[in-house]
This record gives sequence, structure tokens and C-alpha cells, in this order.
Amino acid sequence: MEADEYRKLSEVEDRMWYFRSLHGHIRRELERALASSAGAPARILDAGCGTGGLIRRLRAAHPDWSYEGVDVMPQACELARAGCGPDIPIAEGSVTALPYPDATFDAVTSADVIYQLDHPGEALAEFHRVLRPGGVAIVNVPAYRWLWSYHDVAVRSRHRFTRPEVDQLLTASGFAERRLTHWNALPFPLIVVKRKLLASAKDTSDVKLSPAPVEAMLNAAMAVEHAWLRAGGRWAWGSSILAIARKPGVGGRV
Repeated sequence: MEADEYRKLSEVEDRMWYFRSLHGHIRRELERALASSAGAPARILDAGCGTGGLIRRLRAAHPDWSYEGVDVMPQACELARAGCGPDIPIAEGSVTALPYPDATFDAVTSADVIYQLDHPGEALAEFHRVLRPGGVAIVNVPAYRWLWSYHDVAVRSRHRFTRPEVDQLLTASGFAERRLTHWNALPFPLIVVKRKLLASAKDTSDVKLSPAPVEAMLNAAMAVEHAWLRAGGRWAWGSSILAIARKPGVGGRV
């Protein structure tokens, strides 16, 4: 992303409805995947950690887990180190060539990262490599090529995905168990209108806080979506795709 986008991200990531919901999805799936783990604290890598917002939110809920982050952009790493503190290792490196040995982590998270790559399968293969047998990868990507807009230009998107595309990439990377769902389903009509019908030449990315009543409305919509997913449901539409995949080996279900 552009340097200005990292600055914007660092300013709103702890407060904006979208990141609150995205991080909540990842937390839920990590809790589900790691529920049966015992012994040493679960070791989690945030691949493409950006400014560190996901690590901060996860650590607040689960200080017993061990966290590390990696990002290719020096500015992002600096912001993540400042926000997460000296006890969280943040490495500078690419998600397509992770600077870690094989079978290092119990979980790898990657929130809105691989859509910026020309070859996202290379990153998924790296996630698979650094996971221990039975480890889980949780990946979020934007959905629908037809939804391409000013936002994608601003954040340097390379691709928007369909669920079959993500599933095929995970399969090719060696993941045996996979579960995928859309989300951002309830606000989806508003997103389409904003990006396809009301877009203007002045628009940059949508990484920004909305007025308080709008933030409250969107948080309420996200609460409904989370409740449905916690109950075992899935969303067949929405502007994002969440994928949960497990590396073959000893471990729970996805």
C-alpha cells in the first residue's frame, strides 16, 4: 500500500467497524481451532501484519498466546512495533518468502494481504510450510472482481476473489480441510452503491471512520453476522471472503 494508507490504517484500525468485525472473525476461528491445544502457548504468526492492529486485539483477549508479525513494508513494521510493544517480534519480510523455519507456528493469520500479490498461491504455500502439522491458516480477501473500484486502486489490489478460486488455491497449497464463507453481507448493497454508483474522482480508500451513527449501524449489522456464523451458518454473499484451512496432521476440525 501507499505510505499514506498505512498512516490512515494506524489511525482507525482500533476503532473502525470493519476492522473490529474482521478481527472478531479471526479471533473466533482461532479460538475454535486452538480449543483442543494443550501444553505450550499457541504460537501465532500474523503474515502481513500491517500496523499491528490484529495482534493488539488478539493479545487483549488471549494474553496466553504467543504472537509474531511480519510485513514487507518498513513503515508498517515501525508502526506495528510502536503499537504492539517490544515483547512482540515484528520481522521485515515478504509473505511469499517467510523468514521462519518449517513447522514453526500453530496458526497463521493473513487479513487482507494476499490480494495485493500477483501470485497469491506462493504466500499460501509459505503459510502451509511454516505451520506445524494440524496447524490452521485463517485468510481474508476481498470478493468479486466486478466490485473493483477506487478503493482497490488506493490499496494496490491485484485481485478480488470468488470462493472457488480461494478454495482451489488452498487445495493446491496442500491444505486438506477448508471452510469458507462470505461476510459483510448485510451492508453489501450499501457498499455496491458507494463504490459503483456514487464513486467520484476524489475518492481514495474506504479506510476511514464514518460518522458515529453510521459506525453504530454497521457494528449492529456485524453483530448479526457474527451471531449467524457462531451458530454454524455461512453467508453466500458479501464483499469479503474468510477462509479457514488446516494443514494435514494432528489437530481439530476447521
